[in-house]
Amino acid sequence: MISRRIRCAFKEASYFECLMNKFSTPEEVVGPVSIKALKNDQYTRKTQGYLPTANFAFLDEIWKSSPAILNTLLTLVNEKTFKNGDVVEQAPLKALIAASNETPPSGQGLEALYDRFSVRLNVPPLELKDNFEALLQHKPTVADIDIDEALKVGAEEWQKWQSGIHDVVLSEETLIIINIVRSALAEQSIENNIYVSDRRWQRAAMLIKASAFFSDRGVTNHTDALLLRHCLWTTKDNREDVGKIVDKAVRDCGFDTGLDIAELDKEKEALDKEIHDEMYFTKDVYKIVRLNDGKEYFRTNANFIHKNSNYYNDYNEEFLIHILQSKLKSKEKFHPVDEQGNEVSNITCSFDGQGSCTISLNNYNYKDISFTPEVSFHKGDKKDNINQRLISALNKSTIELKAKLEENLETVESKLAEYQLSLHTAFVPPAIRDTAIAGIHKQIEEIQIRIEDCNRLSALCEE
Repeated sequence: MISRRIRCAFKEASYFECLMNKFSTPEEVVGPVSIKALKNDQYTRKTQGYLPTANFAFLDEIWKSSPAILNTLLTLVNEKTFKNGDVVEQAPLKALIAASNETPPSGQGLEALYDRFSVRLNVPPLELKDNFEALLQHKPTVADIDIDEALKVGAEEWQKWQSGIHDVVLSEETLIIINIVRSALAEQSIENNIYVSDRRWQRAAMLIKASAFFSDRGVTNHTDALLLRHCLWTTKDNREDVGKIVDKAVRDCGFDTGLDIAELDKEKEALDKEIHDEMYFTKDVYKIVRLNDGKEYFRTNANFIHKNSNYYNDYNEEFLIHILQSKLKSKEKFHPVDEQGNEVSNITCSFDGQGSCTISLNNYNYKDISFTPEVSFHKGDKKDNINQRLISALNKSTIELKAKLEENLETVESKLAEYQLSLHTAFVPPAIRDTAIAGIHKQIEEIQIRIEDCNRLSALCEE
Protein backbone atom coordinates (compact mmCIF):
# COMPACT_ATOMS: atom_id res chain seq x y z
CA MET A 1 0.00 0.00 0.00
CA ILE A 2 2.77 2.45 0.95
CA SER A 3 4.83 1.70 -2.14
CA ARG A 4 1.81 2.05 -4.42
CA ARG A 5 0.95 5.46 -2.99
CA ILE A 6 4.55 6.62 -3.26
CA ARG A 7 4.44 5.71 -6.94
CA CYS A 8 1.37 7.93 -7.36
CA ALA A 9 3.36 10.98 -6.22
CA PHE A 10 5.71 10.78 -9.22
CA LYS A 11 5.19 11.60 -12.87
CA GLU A 12 5.32 8.70 -15.31
CA ALA A 13 6.53 6.32 -12.61
CA SER A 14 6.59 2.61 -13.40
CA TYR A 15 5.80 0.19 -10.60
CA PHE A 16 6.43 -3.48 -9.89
CA GLU A 17 5.44 -5.75 -7.04
CA CYS A 18 5.70 -9.46 -6.37
CA LEU A 19 4.93 -11.93 -3.60
CA MET A 20 8.04 -14.03 -3.15
CA ASN A 21 8.29 -17.66 -2.09
CA LYS A 22 10.85 -20.43 -2.31
CA PHE A 23 9.40 -21.54 -5.65
CA SER A 24 9.61 -18.07 -7.21
CA THR A 25 11.52 -18.01 -10.50
CA PRO A 26 13.61 -15.23 -12.04
CA GLU A 27 10.98 -14.94 -14.76
CA GLU A 28 8.48 -13.60 -12.19
CA VAL A 29 10.82 -10.83 -11.11
CA VAL A 30 13.09 -9.85 -14.00
CA GLY A 31 10.91 -10.97 -16.89
CA PRO A 32 10.57 -14.04 -19.16
CA VAL A 33 13.18 -15.15 -21.65
CA SER A 34 12.56 -13.76 -25.13
CA ILE A 35 11.68 -16.67 -27.44
CA LYS A 36 12.28 -14.48 -30.46
CA ALA A 37 15.79 -13.66 -29.27
CA LEU A 38 16.50 -17.32 -28.53
CA LYS A 39 15.85 -18.11 -32.18
CA ASN A 40 18.66 -15.71 -32.98
CA ASP A 41 20.93 -17.44 -30.46
CA GLN A 42 20.57 -14.66 -27.91
CA TYR A 43 19.60 -15.19 -24.26
CA THR A 44 17.74 -12.04 -23.25
CA ARG A 45 14.71 -11.26 -21.16
CA LYS A 46 11.65 -9.16 -21.80
CA THR A 47 12.12 -6.80 -18.85
CA GLN A 48 9.44 -4.25 -19.63
CA GLY A 49 6.93 -4.20 -16.76
CA TYR A 50 9.26 -6.08 -14.44
CA LEU A 51 11.75 -5.06 -11.75
CA PRO A 52 14.65 -4.04 -14.07
CA THR A 53 12.52 -1.27 -15.60
CA ALA A 54 10.58 -0.19 -12.49
CA ASN A 55 11.00 3.15 -10.71
CA PHE A 56 9.39 1.80 -7.58
CA ALA A 57 9.01 -1.78 -6.42
CA PHE A 58 7.58 -3.79 -3.57
CA LEU A 59 8.70 -7.33 -2.79
CA ASP A 60 6.66 -9.17 -0.19
CA GLU A 61 8.25 -11.97 1.90
CA ILE A 62 11.57 -11.17 0.28
CA TRP A 63 13.70 -13.57 2.36
CA LYS A 64 11.67 -16.56 1.19
CA SER A 65 12.95 -16.08 -2.35
CA SER A 66 15.53 -18.26 -4.11
CA PRO A 67 19.29 -17.41 -4.05
CA ALA A 68 19.29 -16.76 -7.81
CA ILE A 69 16.70 -13.99 -7.47
CA LEU A 70 18.36 -12.48 -4.40
CA ASN A 71 21.73 -12.27 -6.17
CA THR A 72 20.07 -10.41 -9.03
CA LEU A 73 18.41 -8.07 -6.54
CA LEU A 74 21.78 -7.28 -4.96
CA THR A 75 23.19 -6.07 -8.28
CA LEU A 76 20.04 -4.10 -9.07
CA VAL A 77 19.98 -2.34 -5.71
CA ASN A 78 23.71 -1.78 -5.44
CA GLU A 79 24.75 -0.97 -9.00
CA LYS A 80 21.38 0.09 -10.44
CA THR A 81 22.11 -2.17 -13.43
CA PHE A 82 20.76 -5.43 -14.86
CA LYS A 83 22.80 -7.73 -17.12
CA ASN A 84 20.38 -8.78 -19.83
CA GLY A 85 22.27 -11.20 -22.02
CA ASP A 86 25.27 -9.38 -23.41
CA VAL A 87 23.84 -5.96 -22.58
CA VAL A 88 24.10 -4.18 -19.22
CA GLU A 89 20.89 -2.19 -18.81
CA GLN A 90 20.58 0.79 -16.48
CA ALA A 91 17.86 0.23 -13.88
CA PRO A 92 15.77 3.37 -13.11
CA LEU A 93 14.96 2.09 -9.61
CA LYS A 94 14.35 4.94 -7.18
CA ALA A 95 13.08 2.98 -4.20
CA LEU A 96 12.72 -0.67 -3.29
CA ILE A 97 10.43 -1.54 -0.41
CA ALA A 98 10.33 -5.05 0.97
CA ALA A 99 8.37 -6.79 3.71
CA SER A 100 8.98 -9.91 5.70
CA ASN A 101 7.78 -11.62 8.85
CA GLU A 102 11.37 -12.30 9.88
CA THR A 103 14.88 -10.96 9.48
CA PRO A 104 17.10 -12.92 7.07
CA PRO A 105 18.50 -16.12 8.61
CA SER A 106 22.24 -16.10 9.27
CA GLY A 107 24.58 -18.24 7.23
CA GLN A 108 22.50 -17.96 4.05
CA GLY A 109 24.60 -15.28 2.36
CA LEU A 110 21.84 -12.69 2.67
CA GLU A 111 23.77 -10.18 4.77
CA ALA A 112 24.96 -8.15 1.77
CA LEU A 113 21.44 -7.60 0.40
CA TYR A 114 20.02 -6.93 3.86
CA ASP A 115 22.71 -4.30 4.37
CA ARG A 116 21.41 -2.37 1.33
CA PHE A 117 18.04 -1.66 2.95
CA SER A 118 18.72 1.71 4.55
CA VAL A 119 15.61 1.89 6.71
CA ARG A 120 14.23 -0.95 8.78
CA LEU A 121 10.85 -0.48 10.39
CA ASN A 122 9.22 -2.92 12.76
CA VAL A 123 5.43 -3.01 12.40
CA PRO A 124 3.95 -4.74 15.47
CA PRO A 125 0.23 -5.46 16.00
CA LEU A 126 -1.88 -2.56 17.27
CA GLU A 127 -1.79 -2.27 21.05
CA LEU A 128 -4.08 0.67 21.86
CA LYS A 129 -7.76 -0.20 22.02
CA ASP A 130 -8.85 3.01 20.22
CA ASN A 131 -6.49 2.38 17.32
CA PHE A 132 -7.61 -1.22 17.00
CA GLU A 133 -11.29 -0.25 16.95
CA ALA A 134 -10.56 2.48 14.39
CA LEU A 135 -8.95 -0.17 12.20
CA LEU A 136 -12.08 -2.32 12.42
CA GLN A 137 -14.35 0.62 11.57
CA HIS A 138 -12.18 1.96 8.73
CA LYS A 139 -13.25 1.62 5.13
CA PRO A 140 -10.97 -0.25 2.72
CA THR A 141 -7.97 1.87 1.76
CA VAL A 142 -7.53 2.69 -1.90
CA ALA A 143 -3.98 2.20 -3.15
CA ASP A 144 -4.21 4.42 -6.21
CA ILE A 145 -4.97 8.02 -5.37
CA ASP A 146 -5.50 11.04 -7.60
CA ILE A 147 -2.82 13.71 -7.24
CA ASP A 148 -2.76 16.96 -9.16
CA GLU A 149 -0.17 16.71 -11.92
CA ALA A 150 1.30 20.03 -10.81
CA LEU A 151 2.13 18.47 -7.43
CA LYS A 152 3.75 15.34 -8.79
CA VAL A 153 7.52 14.98 -8.71
CA GLY A 154 9.21 14.97 -12.10
CA ALA A 155 12.65 13.77 -13.13
CA GLU A 156 14.18 17.25 -12.94
CA GLU A 157 12.85 17.88 -9.44
CA TRP A 158 14.06 14.44 -8.36
CA GLN A 159 17.58 15.32 -9.51
CA LYS A 160 17.41 18.63 -7.63
CA TRP A 161 16.43 16.71 -4.50
CA GLN A 162 19.41 14.41 -4.87
CA SER A 163 21.77 17.34 -5.30
CA GLY A 164 20.17 19.30 -2.45
CA ILE A 165 20.42 16.39 -0.03
CA HIS A 166 24.12 15.98 -0.79
CA ASP A 167 24.64 19.68 -0.07
CA VAL A 168 23.20 19.42 3.46
CA VAL A 169 25.90 19.69 6.13
CA LEU A 170 26.09 17.27 9.04
CA SER A 171 26.29 19.51 12.11
CA GLU A 172 29.04 19.08 14.69
CA GLU A 173 26.41 17.81 17.14
CA THR A 174 25.21 15.20 14.62
CA LEU A 175 28.77 13.95 14.12
CA ILE A 176 29.23 13.71 17.89
CA ILE A 177 26.02 11.67 18.18
CA ILE A 178 27.08 9.37 15.34
CA ASN A 179 30.47 8.75 16.95
CA ILE A 180 28.90 8.08 20.36
CA VAL A 181 26.49 5.57 18.81
CA ARG A 182 29.25 3.98 16.74
CA SER A 183 31.45 3.47 19.80
CA ALA A 184 28.56 2.06 21.85
CA LEU A 185 27.62 -0.38 19.08
CA ALA A 186 31.24 -1.49 18.72
CA GLU A 187 31.31 -2.34 22.44
CA GLN A 188 28.16 -4.46 22.07
CA SER A 189 28.88 -5.94 18.64
CA ILE A 190 29.71 -9.42 19.93
CA GLU A 191 27.13 -9.53 22.72
CA ASN A 192 24.20 -8.30 20.62
CA ASN A 193 25.35 -9.43 17.17
CA ILE A 194 25.38 -5.89 15.80
CA TYR A 195 27.51 -5.03 12.79
CA VAL A 196 27.14 -1.78 10.89
CA SER A 197 29.21 -1.47 7.73
CA ASP A 198 30.76 1.80 6.56
CA ARG A 199 28.37 1.64 3.60
CA ARG A 200 25.44 1.51 5.99
CA TRP A 201 26.76 4.44 8.01
CA GLN A 202 27.06 6.42 4.78
CA ARG A 203 23.46 5.68 3.85
CA ALA A 204 22.28 6.47 7.36
CA ALA A 205 24.02 9.85 7.06
CA MET A 206 22.16 10.45 3.77
CA LEU A 207 18.86 9.71 5.52
CA ILE A 208 19.73 12.24 8.24
CA LYS A 209 20.57 14.80 5.56
CA ALA A 210 17.31 14.06 3.74
CA SER A 211 15.38 14.73 6.95
CA ALA A 212 17.00 18.16 7.21
CA PHE A 213 16.55 18.89 3.50
CA PHE A 214 12.82 18.14 3.50
CA SER A 215 12.48 20.28 6.65
CA ASP A 216 13.95 23.25 4.71
CA ARG A 217 17.23 23.18 6.60
CA GLY A 218 20.77 23.19 5.24
CA VAL A 219 22.25 21.75 8.44
CA THR A 220 21.18 18.68 10.40
CA ASN A 221 20.18 18.76 14.06
CA HIS A 222 19.48 16.43 16.99
CA THR A 223 16.00 15.56 15.72
CA ASP A 224 17.33 14.24 12.42
CA ALA A 225 19.85 12.06 14.26
CA LEU A 226 16.99 10.21 15.98
CA LEU A 227 16.35 8.47 12.64
CA LEU A 228 19.45 6.34 13.31
CA ARG A 229 17.21 4.15 15.47
CA HIS A 230 15.65 2.84 12.23
CA CYS A 231 18.91 2.25 10.36
CA LEU A 232 21.29 0.31 12.58
CA TRP A 233 19.51 -2.66 14.15
CA THR A 234 19.93 -6.10 12.60
CA THR A 235 17.57 -8.47 14.43
CA LYS A 236 14.47 -8.20 16.57
CA ASP A 237 16.63 -9.09 19.58
CA ASN A 238 18.85 -6.00 19.29
CA ARG A 239 16.34 -3.53 17.82
CA GLU A 240 15.28 -2.18 21.22
CA ASP A 241 18.87 -1.94 22.47
CA VAL A 242 19.93 0.03 19.39
CA GLY A 243 17.01 2.41 19.89
CA LYS A 244 18.07 3.03 23.49
CA ILE A 245 21.68 3.67 22.44
CA VAL A 246 20.57 6.24 19.86
CA ASP A 247 18.16 7.95 22.26
CA LYS A 248 20.83 8.16 24.97
CA ALA A 249 23.40 9.57 22.55
CA VAL A 250 20.97 12.29 21.45
CA ARG A 251 19.97 13.07 25.06
CA ASP A 252 23.59 13.29 26.20
CA CYS A 253 24.65 15.57 23.36
CA GLY A 254 24.24 19.29 23.89
CA PHE A 255 25.31 22.08 21.57
CA ASP A 256 28.90 22.50 20.49
CA THR A 257 29.84 26.02 21.63
CA GLY A 258 33.55 25.82 20.94
CA LEU A 259 34.27 26.01 24.67
CA ASP A 260 35.97 23.11 26.44
CA ILE A 261 33.77 22.62 29.52
CA ALA A 262 36.05 19.88 30.84
CA GLU A 263 38.97 22.33 30.91
CA LEU A 264 36.81 24.94 32.66
CA ASP A 265 35.85 22.32 35.24
CA LYS A 266 39.52 21.59 35.90
CA GLU A 267 40.18 25.31 36.28
CA LYS A 268 37.24 25.72 38.68
CA GLU A 269 38.28 22.71 40.74
CA ALA A 270 41.84 24.08 40.99
CA LEU A 271 40.50 27.47 42.15
CA ASP A 272 38.19 25.77 44.64
CA LYS A 273 41.09 23.80 46.11
CA GLU A 274 43.43 26.79 46.26
CA ILE A 275 40.81 28.99 47.93
CA HIS A 276 39.98 26.34 50.53
CA ASP A 277 43.63 25.54 51.15
CA GLU A 278 44.35 29.21 51.83
CA MET A 279 41.26 29.98 53.93
CA TYR A 280 40.44 26.74 55.74
CA PHE A 281 42.28 23.93 57.41
CA THR A 282 42.21 20.96 55.05
CA LYS A 283 42.87 18.46 57.84
CA ASP A 284 42.84 18.32 61.62
CA VAL A 285 45.74 20.19 63.19
CA TYR A 286 46.87 18.55 66.44
CA LYS A 287 48.52 20.04 69.49
CA ILE A 288 52.10 18.80 69.17
CA VAL A 289 55.62 19.39 70.41
CA ARG A 290 58.87 19.08 68.50
CA LEU A 291 61.79 17.39 70.28
CA ASN A 292 65.50 17.69 69.60
CA ASP A 293 65.32 15.02 66.87
CA GLY A 294 63.11 17.39 64.82
CA LYS A 295 60.12 15.02 64.86
CA GLU A 296 56.61 15.93 66.00
CA TYR A 297 55.06 14.24 69.02
CA PHE A 298 51.89 14.18 71.11
CA ARG A 299 52.74 14.93 74.75
CA THR A 300 50.70 13.32 77.53
CA ASN A 301 50.94 12.31 81.17
CA ALA A 302 50.33 8.57 81.23
CA ASN A 303 48.78 7.80 84.62
CA PHE A 304 48.60 4.01 85.00
CA ILE A 305 46.11 2.76 87.60
CA HIS A 306 47.18 -0.27 89.62
CA LYS A 307 44.51 -2.92 89.79
CA ASN A 308 44.92 -3.17 93.59
CA SER A 309 45.13 0.54 94.35
CA ASN A 310 42.78 1.82 97.04
CA TYR A 311 42.33 4.71 99.42
CA TYR A 312 45.13 3.48 101.68
CA ASN A 313 47.53 2.06 99.12
CA ASP A 314 48.43 4.04 96.00
CA TYR A 315 50.45 1.92 93.60
CA ASN A 316 49.71 4.07 90.53
CA GLU A 317 52.51 5.02 88.14
CA GLU A 318 52.74 8.26 86.13
CA PHE A 319 55.01 8.96 83.16
CA LEU A 320 55.47 12.00 80.92
CA ILE A 321 55.71 10.44 77.46
CA HIS A 322 55.83 11.60 73.85
CA ILE A 323 53.98 9.69 71.13
CA LEU A 324 55.20 10.00 67.54
CA GLN A 325 52.54 11.76 65.40
CA SER A 326 53.47 9.80 62.26
CA LYS A 327 52.06 6.66 63.94
CA LEU A 328 48.56 8.18 64.05
CA LYS A 329 47.14 6.21 61.11
CA SER A 330 49.18 3.07 61.82
CA LYS A 331 48.09 0.04 63.85
CA GLU A 332 51.56 -1.27 64.64
CA LYS A 333 52.89 -1.33 68.20
CA PHE A 334 55.72 1.02 69.21
CA HIS A 335 57.39 2.61 72.24
CA PRO A 336 57.04 6.29 73.18
CA VAL A 337 60.01 8.49 74.12
CA ASP A 338 60.81 10.74 77.06
CA GLU A 339 61.64 14.47 77.08
CA GLN A 340 65.17 13.78 75.82
CA GLY A 341 63.94 11.54 72.99
CA ASN A 342 64.98 8.30 74.68
CA GLU A 343 62.75 5.28 74.10
CA VAL A 344 60.57 4.28 77.07
CA SER A 345 60.79 0.54 76.53
CA ASN A 346 58.46 -0.52 79.36
CA ILE A 347 55.52 1.28 77.73
CA THR A 348 53.85 0.15 74.49
CA CYS A 349 51.53 2.24 72.31
CA SER A 350 49.26 1.32 69.42
CA PHE A 351 46.72 3.40 67.48
CA ASP A 352 43.48 1.85 66.21
CA GLY A 353 43.73 3.55 62.81
CA GLN A 354 40.93 5.96 63.76
CA GLY A 355 42.91 8.33 66.00
CA SER A 356 42.60 6.62 69.39
CA CYS A 357 45.75 5.21 71.06
CA THR A 358 45.99 2.42 73.65
CA ILE A 359 48.93 2.90 76.06
CA SER A 360 50.06 -0.17 77.99
CA LEU A 361 52.58 -0.53 80.83
CA ASN A 362 54.49 -3.77 80.52
CA ASN A 363 53.08 -4.97 83.82
CA TYR A 364 49.79 -6.87 83.91
CA ASN A 365 48.94 -5.28 87.28
CA TYR A 366 48.26 -1.94 85.60
CA LYS A 367 45.27 -1.01 83.48
CA ASP A 368 45.70 0.25 79.91
CA ILE A 369 45.13 3.89 79.11
CA SER A 370 43.12 5.24 76.16
CA PHE A 371 44.57 8.41 74.69
CA THR A 372 43.12 10.68 71.98
CA PRO A 373 45.36 13.45 70.64
CA GLU A 374 44.08 16.98 71.26
CA VAL A 375 42.96 18.82 68.11
CA SER A 376 43.90 22.50 67.97
CA PHE A 377 42.03 23.17 64.71
CA HIS A 378 39.51 20.86 63.09
CA LYS A 379 39.29 20.23 59.35
CA GLY A 380 37.15 22.99 57.82
CA ASP A 381 37.88 25.57 60.52
CA LYS A 382 38.69 28.98 59.09
CA LYS A 383 42.26 30.19 59.41
CA ASP A 384 43.08 33.46 61.15
CA ASN A 385 46.13 34.37 59.10
CA ILE A 386 44.91 34.60 55.48
CA ASN A 387 46.84 36.03 52.53
CA GLN A 388 44.24 38.57 51.34
CA ARG A 389 46.26 39.49 48.25
CA LEU A 390 46.22 35.86 47.11
CA ILE A 391 42.50 35.54 47.87
CA SER A 392 41.76 38.68 45.81
CA ALA A 393 43.69 37.23 42.86
CA LEU A 394 41.82 33.94 43.16
CA ASN A 395 38.49 35.78 43.31
CA LYS A 396 39.38 37.69 40.14
CA SER A 397 40.12 34.38 38.37
CA THR A 398 36.80 33.02 39.61
CA ILE A 399 34.90 36.04 38.24
CA GLU A 400 36.63 35.63 34.86
CA LEU A 401 35.70 31.93 34.80
CA LYS A 402 32.10 32.80 35.63
CA ALA A 403 32.04 35.27 32.72
CA LYS A 404 33.14 32.51 30.32
CA LEU A 405 30.40 30.24 31.62
CA GLU A 406 27.76 32.97 31.32
CA GLU A 407 28.83 33.63 27.75
CA ASN A 408 28.62 29.89 27.08
CA LEU A 409 25.15 29.77 28.65
CA GLU A 410 23.97 32.66 26.49
CA THR A 411 25.24 30.87 23.37
CA VAL A 412 23.44 27.63 24.26
CA GLU A 413 20.17 29.38 25.14
CA SER A 414 20.33 31.38 21.91
CA LYS A 415 20.96 28.22 19.89
CA LEU A 416 18.11 26.45 21.69
CA ALA A 417 15.67 29.25 20.87
CA GLU A 418 16.73 29.08 17.22
CA TYR A 419 16.68 25.29 17.24
CA GLN A 420 13.16 25.05 18.66
CA LEU A 421 11.91 26.99 15.65
CA SER A 422 13.33 24.28 13.37
CA LEU A 423 12.49 21.36 15.63
CA HIS A 424 9.69 20.05 13.44
CA THR A 425 10.35 17.26 11.00
CA ALA A 426 7.78 15.04 9.35
CA PHE A 427 9.95 11.98 9.94
CA VAL A 428 10.11 11.93 13.77
CA PRO A 429 6.94 11.72 15.92
CA PRO A 430 6.49 14.53 18.51
CA ALA A 431 6.70 12.08 21.44
CA ILE A 432 10.17 10.94 20.36
CA ARG A 433 11.18 14.42 19.21
CA ASP A 434 11.25 15.65 22.82
CA THR A 435 14.32 13.46 23.32
CA ALA A 436 16.23 15.80 21.02
CA ILE A 437 16.07 18.78 23.37
CA ALA A 438 16.37 16.88 26.66
CA GLY A 439 20.15 16.87 26.38
CA ILE A 440 20.22 20.60 25.61
CA HIS A 441 18.12 21.43 28.68
CA LYS A 442 20.48 19.26 30.71
CA GLN A 443 23.45 21.15 29.24
CA ILE A 444 21.87 24.46 30.30
CA GLU A 445 21.21 23.17 33.83
CA GLU A 446 24.80 21.97 34.18
CA ILE A 447 26.20 25.34 33.07
CA GLN A 448 23.89 27.11 35.54
CA ILE A 449 25.15 24.83 38.33
CA ARG A 450 28.74 25.75 37.46
CA ILE A 451 27.88 29.46 37.52
CA GLU A 452 26.30 29.06 40.97
CA ASP A 453 29.44 27.25 42.10
CA CYS A 454 31.51 30.24 40.95
CA ASN A 455 29.19 32.50 42.98
CA ARG A 456 29.85 30.28 46.00
CA LEU A 457 33.61 30.59 45.56
CA SER A 458 33.39 34.39 45.18
CA ALA A 459 31.28 34.59 48.34
CA LEU A 460 33.96 32.64 50.22
CA CYS A 461 36.65 35.02 49.02
CA GLU A 462 34.63 38.05 50.14
CA GLU A 463 33.90 36.79 53.66
